[in-house]
Amino acid sequence: MPTENGTVVDDLLVYRESADRYVLVVNAANIQSDLDWIQSHHHFDARIEDVSSETGLLSLQGPHAQGILQTLTEVSLQQIRPFHFIRGSVSTVDAVISRTGYTGEDGFELYFPAEHSVSLWNSILEAGKPFGILPAGLGARNTLRLEAKLMLYGNDLDRTTTLFEAGLGWIVKLAKGAFIGSQALARQQTEGIQRSLAGFEMMGREIARDGYPILFDGREVGRVTSGSPSITLKKNIGLGYLPMEHAAIGSAIQVLVRNRPCDARVVPTPFYKRRNE
Repeated sequence: MPTENGTVVDDLLVYRESADRYVLVVNAANIQSDLDWIQSHHHFDARIEDVSSETGLLSLQGPHAQGILQTLTEVSLQQIRPFHFIRGSVSTVDAVISRTGYTGEDGFELYFPAEHSVSLWNSILEAGKPFGILPAGLGARNTLRLEAKLMLYGNDLDRTTTLFEAGLGWIVKLAKGAFIGSQALARQQTEGIQRSLAGFEMMGREIARDGYPILFDGREVGRVTSGSPSITLKKNIGLGYLPMEHAAIGSAIQVLVRNRPCDARVVPTPFYKRRNE
């Protein structure tokens, strides 16, 4: 959702259940601010309802996600395309099953009445034992989404960044008509951007953490928006907004780690793609 000046209120999913019913999946930290934004722009004959506290959400990610989940549902998971959903029963629990994922791997999300959270969690873990399933928290998800250059709101996107700067121009559909922020985005598209979200890898063993300054020739030119060791790639990686003249692939930069400039270079993203892509 863009503001009037084209910056980002939140990156969220909208599932169209019918012609007059939509489900918005927002970032957990943004529930109230998103609700406030929607209500402040509510000029339609519509009802807005926040069901966050009543809704459970479990995400099953990885190359065996479909095989594990298929043992718990009669819904044909193969028919669910990426960024689509279907309603069905999972281990006797009525749920919305979506195929979105935010790890760079295939995966599914289950939305269901919150009181079934524990039983459904246990059912999934039991079904996944033959596949070597493991519980994982947001820290693990954060590393995986960074490897796939999937952005995190509050870090890589916020109300100071635009979709063009973040490399998300492919979701801006200016030709489809006016929307909030469309004039500002059209102007930026015409004039060009001054900075871009770039991926980089550290040349040494140092870890670029969120918020660390990015330097060129001793001068700060940006900040790390996301940084972490890559478990998959066995190197330390990060994202940050850089002036266009320093954002090209191969550009040499430095990250200030504990007051010490450490060498890094801009690299192609995503850092990692799963094998069938």
